[in-house]
Amino acid sequence: MNILHRGFDRLELSIEANIPPELFEYLDPIREEAEDARESRAVSYGGAEFDLLPHGVQGYRFILQSGPLPVTWFFKKPNARDPWGIRIVVGSLMLATRGLGYVRTHIANTLERLGVRYGPRQVSIGRTDFCVDILAPDFELTPENFVIHSHSNRADHLTPEDHTLSNGKSGRFTSVTVGKMPGRQVTIYDKRLEVTDKRKPIWWDIWNETRKAEGLPPLDPKDRSESRIWRVEVRAGKRIMKDRWGITTWEDFDAKFGDVIAEAFEKIRYCEPDPTDTNRARWPNHEIWDIAKVDADEDLTELRSHVGASAVKEVHKADQIKMILALALGNCTTLAALEGVESDDLQGYMQDMGERLRTEIQADPERAANKLSKAKERYRFVG
Repeated sequence: MNILHRGFDRLELSIEANIPPELFEYLDPIREEAEDARESRAVSYGGAEFDLLPHGVQGYRFILQSGPLPVTWFFKKPNARDPWGIRIVVGSLMLATRGLGYVRTHIANTLERLGVRYGPRQVSIGRTDFCVDILAPDFELTPENFVIHSHSNRADHLTPEDHTLSNGKSGRFTSVTVGKMPGRQVTIYDKRLEVTDKRKPIWWDIWNETRKAEGLPPLDPKDRSESRIWRVEVRAGKRIMKDRWGITTWEDFDAKFGDVIAEAFEKIRYCEPDPTDTNRARWPNHEIWDIAKVDADEDLTELRSHVGASAVKEVHKADQIKMILALALGNCTTLAALEGVESDDLQGYMQDMGERLRTEIQADPERAANKLSKAKERYRFVG
């Protein structure tokens, strides 16, 4: 077993401020246009670039996304009686490739560009996830091997019936989650399976960058037996961050978050069962738990992969091209079937398809150019 990645995986925070009236006046008509068209619109303000979604959510009038390292910005309509008008959710790729220190600067700089004014005590951190990815080809997940630490207090201790969720697949457990949000969750899950199922190929680059730095050969995504990667993840919600540890601001976070993670690894443990000892609290940690656990004094803020933003763009672009090409081939093959083409004639049919498409474009070049322009706008973050 060895570590392939350590770092933050998700960050949610709120800002006690409203967007300025000028920004609202700029966004609102574009939001109406996007809603009517039922598609996102590109927006640029103060040098910051976003996609404005055609809908809001839970009282937030505007949802903006920036890429290719996703950050989602939620803005309410300015209201003096509701000062908490901004929510920000940072996704895993930004945190994995740039680190938390960069993310904090990026958030501050972006809000400044948007004309939002706020102080350090007007930041409230609502959720933070920290993960460790471990190459463990021979590891088998057993839900019963989780043990709640004997020193857990009543507020943090949840009964097995309440706190253990197990998802099995093909006769083996692929994930176990302990705890509930917005409190604390600790989970182990098959990250390789998730990356494959949800088409997240950039993670192979992230993991192989670590292998390269350690002088090890790259992992082969096709070799399942030798590239099984398990993620151990701690998710700290508002009840843990704010109510238990008093963490709201970045100053609080810097002083206490290492303790939050270290406590999670102590209160919830994945163990190696001792058949001679019926007291589960005395069972030793499993090797995967000792590898993953965090020391309270560790500086976690600068943990990141050294895969650059340009590599993320290229991997995402290549994956989109591969997917769209497969869709185009599938659509053309379906059309061939509908038009009665036999398998021996399929290659010639596909060759002729280019001429048919050219004719369609020639019939309405303005419409084709408009579609091309919209597609370029939609994928502008990946080039």
